[in-house]
Amino acid sequence: MTDKHRNFAAAILAGGRNSRMGGVDKAFLKVGPETVFERSLRVLNQCFEEIVVVSNRPEKYDRFRVRIVSDEFVAAGPLAGIHAALGAVRSPNVFIVACDMPFLRVEPIELLLRHCTDSDAVIPSWDGDIEPLHAVYSVKLRAPIAQALQQGVTAIRDFLPSIRVTYLPESLVRACVGSEEAFRNVNTPEDALRYAVEVRPEGELIDGVGTAK
Repeated sequence: MTDKHRNFAAAILAGGRNSRMGGVDKAFLKVGPETVFERSLRVLNQCFEEIVVVSNRPEKYDRFRVRIVSDEFVAAGPLAGIHAALGAVRSPNVFIVACDMPFLRVEPIELLLRHCTDSDAVIPSWDGDIEPLHAVYSVKLRAPIAQALQQGVTAIRDFLPSIRVTYLPESLVRACVGSEEAFRNVNTPEDALRYAVEVRPEGELIDGVGTAK
């Protein structure tokens, strides 16, 4: 168990059309006995006192003891989800993660938190690219993100050049315990098969009560 970080909150982006997964909600895929959502909450609870979920279908999460907020900019993608999360927390910084990363680990999260200084965001590099949905964002970005969305910018990558970002080198991220596991993305049935993630109709998956606050 790690100490919880008082200057940071966490947010799970649970939106998206899940089109590449055949319409099955990735939050409720199964990893062993848990859904991806339950597992993510459990891991995040080890690090954060404050956790929110961004979803435009809050009824899916009624049985979980977690705060749900919805996008203010509808159908504007993950950048709108980040905007909603930044407006829903008390902490000055938010660790943002998407529901397509079923194998979260505490160690890579804490690596990001340790590198938060005066940047607007801390984003890890992975597989020759960046992973902006396993990253930390300052709540000060809420207004700039709103302005970008109003101007039609919906892609996170198009927004990032306008802010101060600390990109963690891939070598540093790979040296962190648990990184290979944590950065596995599951977006398709083929990904699920590769990583032994169980895909079933969504109604069969929501059968437990969440343990997060």
